[in-house]
Amino acid sequence: MRHTVEFVLFPDAVGLDITGPLEVFNTATVLMERGGQTGAGYMARYTAINKGPVRLSSGLEVMADTDFEDTVPPDILLVPGGTGVENALRKPGFVEAIRERSRQAKRILSVCNGAFFLAAAGLLDGRRATTHWRTADDLAQRYPQVEVMPDAIYIRDGHIYTSAGVTAGIDLALAVVEEDFGATLALEVSRMLVLYFRRPGTQSQFSAPLKTQAAAGKRFAKLHDWLVGNLSHPVSVEQMAAFTAMSPRNFARVFKARTGMTPNKFLETMRLDRARELLAAGNDSLEHIAEACGFGREERLRRAFLRRFQVTPSQFRLHFTPS
Repeated sequence: MRHTVEFVLFPDAVGLDITGPLEVFNTATVLMERGGQTGAGYMARYTAINKGPVRLSSGLEVMADTDFEDTVPPDILLVPGGTGVENALRKPGFVEAIRERSRQAKRILSVCNGAFFLAAAGLLDGRRATTHWRTADDLAQRYPQVEVMPDAIYIRDGHIYTSAGVTAGIDLALAVVEEDFGATLALEVSRMLVLYFRRPGTQSQFSAPLKTQAAAGKRFAKLHDWLVGNLSHPVSVEQMAAFTAMSPRNFARVFKARTGMTPNKFLETMRLDRARELLAAGNDSLEHIAEACGFGREERLRRAFLRRFQVTPSQFRLHFTPS
C-alpha cells in the first residue's frame, strides 16, 4: 500500500527535519516502483495553518498544499523542529490543530524539538519520548508527565515516534520503512543515500568519547590522547591510573564521577569507534580489526558490537560493500 505522509510546516522550521525523512520515503518508493511494486511506498503532502509558501530557517520556501481543515486524514503525521517552535507554540490554534490532526493519523512522528508540539498537545502524557539533547532538560521540566529519554536517537511508544536532532529524523524514517516494508528495503535506501547502516533508536545521540571528553574537561584530555595511540595494546585501569598519577581506586572513582562512565567502559567505546572506522574503510579481516582495536579475538569484537549496536561487525560492513 501507499502511505500518505503529512509534513507539518511553520516558519523557521529546520529544513533537514523535513527533507531528510522526505528523501528516505521517496527513495523507498522509487526503489519499490523499480522492483515492480507499483502503488506501494509513500506519498508526501505539506500542511500549515494556511495554504501557501512557508519560509524555513535556511530561507528555503516550501509550499503548503493543504491546511488543517483538509478532511483526508494522513497515515503518518510528521512534525519537524526548529528555531520557530516557540513562536508556533504561541500561535493561536496551532497546537490544537496538531492535536486534532493527530487523532486522525495512524502514526505520529516528531523530529528534534518538534516533540514540544506533541507534549503541548498532551500526546506524550505518560509516554517515553526524546528530543535534541540541548532541549531535553527543558522538555522534561515543562512537561513532567513525559518520560524524557535524553540520549536516545529515537523512541517509539505505541503509535507515537519521537527522534533527536536533525539527522536523527533520517534514522527514524528508515526505521519506519523497515517496519512497513522490511529490513532489506531499508538497507537499500540507506545505501542509495550513502548513509551509515541505520542506527538503533537506543544508540547515543552523539559519539560517546566526545561526550565523555566534554564531561571530563581538561583533567583527562592527555589520557584520552594516550589511549588513542595505544588501542591495539592491552590497557588496564592500573596503567590509566599511573598515567594520570593517581591511585587506581581514586582514579576509578574520580573518572566515573566526572564522566559518568567507568574507565573500562570508556576504553571499550573508543575501541568500538575505531573498529567502525576500519570496517567502513577497507577489507581487513575481522580478526585483524579485532587485534588492531585491542579486542584480541574476532569473537570478543563480535560480542561487544552486538551488545552496543545490535548488529554484528559483518552486518555493519555489509552497508559499505558495493552492490
